Formats: sequence, C-alpha cells, structure tokens
Amino acid sequence: MTPPRLRALFTTVVLASLPARALAEEHSVIKDPGDHPRYVFEAEPHLTLGFAGPFDNSHTVGVGFRGTFHIADGFVKRINDSVGVGIGLDFAGDNRLLLPVVMQWNFWLSTHWSVFGEPGLAIQTAPAHDVILPILYVGGRYNFTDFIALTMRIGFPDVTVGVSFFL
Repeated sequence: MTPPRLRALFTTVVLASLPARALAEEHSVIKDPGDHPRYVFEAEPHLTLGFAGPFDNSHTVGVGFRGTFHIADGFVKRINDSVGVGIGLDFAGDNRLLLPVVMQWNFWLSTHWSVFGEPGLAIQTAPAHDVILPILYVGGRYNFTDFIALTMRIGFPDVTVGVSFFL
C-alpha cells in the first residue's frame, strides 16, 4: 500500500472505532443511587433564544448564566436522582432581563446522559414594567467528563444551550 492509502485506511479504522468504543463504555446508572458526578455547584454560561413572556414574541437571541447549588441526592431512594436550587440571569434585547429561580430535579440515566425538570419563578424586567412569572423547563445534558457537560433546556419562556461546569 502507498503511504496516502495507508493513512486513509488508518484514519477510517480509527474514526469507525470511536462510536463503538463510546457505546461500549456507556452503561445505565439510573438504578444506582448516588452514581453521578459529585459537585456542590453547577456553573452554566449559555446562549438563549426567547420566544415568550419577557421576549414579547420577538425570538430574541441573548446570553445568560445559570448557577445551581446541589442540595440533596434526590427524592426517590431507589433511583439515581439529585435535587438542586438554581438561580440565573438571562439578557434579552431592548434592556430586558429574566431572573429565574428554579428547583432542578436531575435523573442520571447513564454514564454520559442526564435529564432534568425545572419548575420555578422568574422576575422579568423590561423598560415598561417588571413582572413575576411562572417558568417551567425540561432539559438534558451530555457529560463529556465528570466536570463538563453540554446542557440544553427548553420551556417557558426560552430555550438555552450552554456548557455546565460541575464544581
């Protein structure tokens, strides 16, 4: 084989083996209470796409931050869940802010995947008026390591995509 063909073969074999290896390392942890990253605080800078409430149906793109304090290993003793309290700050266009406070209930499904629900309240600040509104999110994380994850949430009044750092 010529060197270019050998390199192409080597690259193909390596790339083809990555998903299989990642799948082989993935296993369920939902029935193993406490088998999740140990952390006190989750810091999550994110991008946001607002579509309701303080965003006035303008589909506003902005930035934000959510910080969640881990408070317990969960409500259900037989599954791998945890509970936190989250506070945040989302910036939208036209000097609009959303200040959410949520309870985050996490379900650690597998080695790399977790999902969560977040009911709460938010203070909406806008040029004309300030309002307190109910908020509700569902989301998921892909954990690259025990300390870093890609996080996405969808709900009322926005969608966020960010990176979580477990500290």
